[in-house]
Amino acid sequence: MTPHDPYHRGSRAVQDRVGVRGLADHVGRSIGPGIRPVAAAFLELQPMLVVGARDPDSGRVWASPLTGEPGFVRATGAHQVSVAGRAGTGDPLAAALGRPGTPVGTIALDPRTRRRMRLNGRARPTPRGLAIEADQVFSNCPKYLQKRHLLGARTGAGPAGPPRVTAELTPDQQRFVAAADTFFIATVRDGGADASHRGGNPGFLRVLSPYELSWPDYPGNAMFLTLGNLTTDPGAGLLLLDWTTGTALQLTGTAALAYGPDGTRTVRFTLTEAVETAGASPWTWSAPEYSPANP
Repeated sequence: MTPHDPYHRGSRAVQDRVGVRGLADHVGRSIGPGIRPVAAAFLELQPMLVVGARDPDSGRVWASPLTGEPGFVRATGAHQVSVAGRAGTGDPLAAALGRPGTPVGTIALDPRTRRRMRLNGRARPTPRGLAIEADQVFSNCPKYLQKRHLLGARTGAGPAGPPRVTAELTPDQQRFVAAADTFFIATVRDGGADASHRGGNPGFLRVLSPYELSWPDYPGNAMFLTLGNLTTDPGAGLLLLDWTTGTALQLTGTAALAYGPDGTRTVRFTLTEAVETAGASPWTWSAPEYSPANP
């Protein structure tokens, strides 16, 4: 990756395999280190920011939700945001986000407007939460985003419950995953991290066994940042939210991309550990209006 090329060899390999390098070059012009006023205004409206990173102690990749009243995420400069909040004590990224210089990927996804913005950089702890120095800032198209309305904080919402840690998905967790229409995925590259979103109609995320999942790779923006990262480093973290109760299911493991003979692409995820936390988010959202782009 250079200032003139936002992609590394993994992303380039997938782009070339699919035959979209020219389109990726065009779309890649939107990636830059600066936070424009419209992006800053978007961030201040969000009640949640998803952060992806690798825990340097375990080597595992996780995606974690950070939540707060709108305004808890703010641009504090042309290349920096501050987050007034931390990962919970039992969150698997709490220690990593407490260290200065941790590479992070973030995504702010607004189900109300089907808009999303990604900001990647390095985080450092502050007295109130986090500061993130950005090196990549860009928006994505609204494809596969389900529309939801924010109904407000749950009545009596308090601190998150103690995490439940398992080495495989329980039957209830398997049903929850199979019914999901949205999840977030964290991946890493040499010296960096990324957080992205995947969506579809319920059933697009398939449970193959208590420790294996798969999902189709739908046509997107041709950047292939997530799949490019997985091409060079298989570490991955998934985050699924119960949009009504605020329960978070965080999964860590490895993921691999497979190409079908008909041009389709499928990602297969192998679980190492699952962390389920009740009340990880205080917010409750309406039932979804599924994206018209969903297959």
